[in-house]
Amino acid sequence: MKLRSGYALPAFQASGILILIDAPLSASLSRCTELFDVSVASVVKWSQRARATGSAAAKPMGGKRPYLLEGERDWLLARLAEKPDLTLHALLAELGERGVVVSCDTLWRFLKRQGISFKKNRVRD
Repeated sequence: MKLRSGYALPAFQASGILILIDAPLSASLSRCTELFDVSVASVVKWSQRARATGSAAAKPMGGKRPYLLEGERDWLLARLAEKPDLTLHALLAELGERGVVVSCDTLWRFLKRQGISFKKNRVRD
């Protein structure tokens, strides 16, 4: 089974390789890498991980990252309540003055999650 770079090998296969290497009649490292079509470096990393954690399984990939502007949430909402006609770029400039440097898109997505829109409407006119 040939894997593309960056993909985790199934845990059972990594464990199988380590069992072969650690067995009393241990197979050679190079033979195991040929048999499973993996690199020597991968087997070495799996064995190090198995010794350190008790499992050769890969760590979970991806996951939920914390939102960059969550710490500024209260200030942002208060600022928009105080001055609802602020533009997105003006709000970005004010964040920059507070030492928070983010992209316009990051601010836009944060405000969208909060249910705030910058579309024109009769209430804000």
